Amino acid sequence: MFFKILTVVGLSTFEIYAAIPAGFAFGLSPWTIFFSTITGGLAGVFLVAFLGDKIKNLFSRYKKPVAEKEKKTANLAHRLWAKFGIIGLGFLGTVTVGAPISIAVGVGLNVPLKKLLAWCCLGVVVRCLVFTLGGHYGLKLL
Repeated sequence: MFFKILTVVGLSTFEIYAAIPAGFAFGLSPWTIFFSTITGGLAGVFLVAFLGDKIKNLFSRYKKPVAEKEKKTANLAHRLWAKFGIIGLGFLGTVTVGAPISIAVGVGLNVPLKKLLAWCCLGVVVRCLVFTLGGHYGLKLL
């Protein structure tokens, strides 16, 4: 049982969408799945947040400078950042694509890390709750 829970925690560190179905496949209770995915999801958030600057510095060290264009066009991440701000990047980004990607984009955009972490943690909790409840009641319908 311990290794099943540890597997769910490890999977949810990177992707909650894989961890919750794995927990149900292992036959774990919904509460165990919920707390395991929260633990792993929050560990993933803090892991990426604290290693993000080091990874960014590593890539920037080997990146060749690009000549600036006269007219810059905003890419999708910048447009989303301009439209929704830190709440959109932290909460909505975590719920849709995942916390590690949201943190990585935030580090790339030089977002205040403490605020981004707070919104990402809230997004992880909501995402775990919604998908665990959906899986539990979905299996009851079968």
